[in-house]
Amino acid sequence: MIPRYSRKEMSSIWSDKTRYSIWLEVETLALEGMAKVGLVPQEIAAEVREKGAFDVKRIQEIEAEVKHDVIAFLTNVAEHVGPSSRYVHRGMTSNDLLDTTFAVQLKRSGELILKGLDEVTEAVKARAEEYRHTPCIGRTHGIHAEPITFGLKLISWYAELRRARKRIEAAIEEVSCGKISGAVGTYASLPPAVEAYVMEKLGLKPETVATQVVSRDRHAAFFSALAILAASIERFSTEIRHLQRTEVREAEEEFTRGQKGSSAMPHKRNPILTENLCGLSRIVRNYAAVALQNVPLWHERDISHSSAERIMAPDACIATDFMLHRFKSVISGLVVYPERMKENIELTRGLIFSGTLLVRMVDKGITREDAYKMVQKHALAAWAGGEDFPSRIRSDADISGLFSEAELNEIFDLKRHFAQVDMIFKRALDS
Repeated sequence: MIPRYSRKEMSSIWSDKTRYSIWLEVETLALEGMAKVGLVPQEIAAEVREKGAFDVKRIQEIEAEVKHDVIAFLTNVAEHVGPSSRYVHRGMTSNDLLDTTFAVQLKRSGELILKGLDEVTEAVKARAEEYRHTPCIGRTHGIHAEPITFGLKLISWYAELRRARKRIEAAIEEVSCGKISGAVGTYASLPPAVEAYVMEKLGLKPETVATQVVSRDRHAAFFSALAILAASIERFSTEIRHLQRTEVREAEEEFTRGQKGSSAMPHKRNPILTENLCGLSRIVRNYAAVALQNVPLWHERDISHSSAERIMAPDACIATDFMLHRFKSVISGLVVYPERMKENIELTRGLIFSGTLLVRMVDKGITREDAYKMVQKHALAAWAGGEDFPSRIRSDADISGLFSEAELNEIFDLKRHFAQVDMIFKRALDS
């Protein structure tokens, strides 16, 4: 049974309640930092810590009038704190609050995505080990090439997911950056010590050189890392969709009890989960383009990025989280048909050995050009019908005369293609 996805943990990061909770914490920490350097009385920071609160509906009511979300929030906090609230937001600009909070949200989202990514990676690894030595045909341009193993196909996915993890780890590190440096980043009203205190408490770093905002190249790196992960998931999903095609049928998505594939055709078992993942990948990848377009803001800041980020950030993070959950269920439940893989290997009647034969003829002193013509002639004839490729080669004295019987048997032995499988697995797992 495919488990139902619950987006509660990820979506809660992007809820109004969570966002305002972080805002309140940032403002409170800033007050505590100010108290440490003597800018506000200690008891003020303590009072705001004790009384600080907000009401989402009330903030929305105030915002409808003042048309400014941060002012609406501060007004509502003042209603809870009382006169001491005059110190809240002292010397700060809205983006000190907004960008620092954004960093917290992205850091939390990224860590949740890493958790899901680790689960997917382990699921792929387990299936790769299961089919480490299961022969299947490799395809280039969609056409039969040479044999591989199904495990090799999957362990390449494992290696790609490990690279994705490194990118996302680096992206989280880069985006975990806030600012409490004032209207244009000059600390005109607050010393850097306040910012340092807030960032340490939140597990962030201060922006190296801020303007009114944290530079958006950091965010572009984060959403680009998500986009690359989404592209990888689409690659894996596209492969499964091809393998599930009726003419191929080497693997297919789990078809659960009671599931139906078509309103018109009761026989249908469609790759709906992987098709869904391919569609979602396009969404996540396109948000990377939006993030890149947010980098070149006017002067020290304009607001063109803000509306885009309010849609992009929760959408991309929730979609990526969902994609990981869904792909894990796909790979864990994937139904594999080794016998069908064997049938497909044999479908071209020995043509898969043409490359090996070409190399061995060159090793025997035949020019590559001549060897290619000799092998291709038999390959095309075998493809058209009649004798299979190995039989035609054995009947051609100009070719078979170059080799002993043992050498010919080795050329047409499927197992020789898999001699380095364990080495490749070890390299992938060690990396």
